[in-house]
Amino acid sequence: MNFDKWFNSQSRLVQVIIFILPIVGWVVEILVRLSALLRKQSTTNILGFVLYLLIGGLWIPVLVDLVYLILNGKLILTE
Repeated sequence: MNFDKWFNSQSRLVQVIIFILPIVGWVVEILVRLSALLRKQSTTNILGFVLYLLIGGLWIPVLVDLVYLILNGKLILTE
């Protein structure tokens, strides 16, 4: 699964637009985290995936992730 590579290869504007769409952003974020976890099973990817499953529905983690995406071009806690 190379969904995380596809997402990271998109322009920053496209990433942000996909990310802020209500249902689409949630699905894309889960797919990116799952893809990164399956590709490289590191503690960072495992922690990011588990934390997002537990608290990803809240708006504060999503907002923090969006700001991190804008500044760094990838999701927080993904390698």
